[in-house]
Amino acid sequence: MAKGYWVSVYRTISDPEKLAAYNKLAARAVQAGGGRVLVRGGRVVAYDAGIAERTILVEFDSYEQAVAARESEAYQEALAVLSDAVERDFRIVEGVD
Repeated sequence: MAKGYWVSVYRTISDPEKLAAYNKLAARAVQAGGGRVLVRGGRVVAYDAGIAERTILVEFDSYEQAVAARESEAYQEALAVLSDAVERDFRIVEGVD
């Protein structure tokens, strides 16, 4: 079964306090959903049209598990706290077996 990944690239962060509150709730939701954070911030080199802002990569045992974690009540609570604090590109992708 192919793994699932959350890929989140932040374009702008306008409210670091809301982001910090979101991070606490999102970390709990990811853990409860069986996710493992592989990348959280750190050094970035962006090429082509990329943006060298905050990047997050979370691995799940399956694509379905990744989608379920995103749709969970716990993660929806985190999103409500995040609100308009950031502009980001968030996607769920299926890995290669």
